[in-house]
Amino acid sequence: MPDMTPAEVAQRALPLVDLTNLDETCTTADIDALCARAATPHGPVAAVCIWPRFVTQAASLLAGSGVRVATVVNFPQGGDDTLAVVADTRQAIADGADEIDLVMPYRAFVSGRRGFAETQIARVREACGDRLLKVILETGEIGDPLLIHAASLLAISAGADFIKTSTGKVKVNATLEAAEIMLTVIEEIRREAGPEIGFKPAGGIRTVEDAAAYLAIADRILGANWVAASHFRFGASGLLDALLAALDGRAPTTAKGY
Repeated sequence: MPDMTPAEVAQRALPLVDLTNLDETCTTADIDALCARAATPHGPVAAVCIWPRFVTQAASLLAGSGVRVATVVNFPQGGDDTLAVVADTRQAIADGADEIDLVMPYRAFVSGRRGFAETQIARVREACGDRLLKVILETGEIGDPLLIHAASLLAISAGADFIKTSTGKVKVNATLEAAEIMLTVIEEIRREAGPEIGFKPAGGIRTVEDAAAYLAIADRILGANWVAASHFRFGASGLLDALLAALDGRAPTTAKGY
């Protein structure tokens, strides 16, 4: 994105934000505040991403706003109890979730149980029906670039609509290196006339410069017209403040959080 000002980057990034509160201490009052923040003076974010116990509340608050409600399952551990994960998915959808962010059982995948990981994703895909499924690979824990590439392909083959880098709950979360690998897989799928798969970097993205770096990689690999909320999101809490500051011409405050 050559010669784009911070305000121009912010204008492009704001409608791509999944405004997130996955704090352990999150309260109903916090969800009220999050949903209020989702409709900004510069337009709405794409979605809020919250714990399942708050989905009904958020769906009611955001009804008719165009802001989608995303929630997490198998989060953040990426465990092996597929029946429980499927049940949680069905309940979240019944409560009003538009999107499910599933942590793939990445430890099982890394240990060689790829069929198990694929089956869990496929079962959740089935439970999602027509709802959007984002699969969190936890790339910082997988580590190996070849395994990140393989995990991306596996998630897509099992039915992911999006592949997402991270939970935001581990030491290494979104990185530009992981983004490069995952976006390259998405381009490979597109070249083969496969489905249009989305990408969501999450965890540690807090500044306009951070957002610009991820958008630049997407533009380079997939073309300048590819990025849209239908297949690119930022998972973040602190990023919104930085984007609004840039759009208002203010100095950003120090952003914290997911």
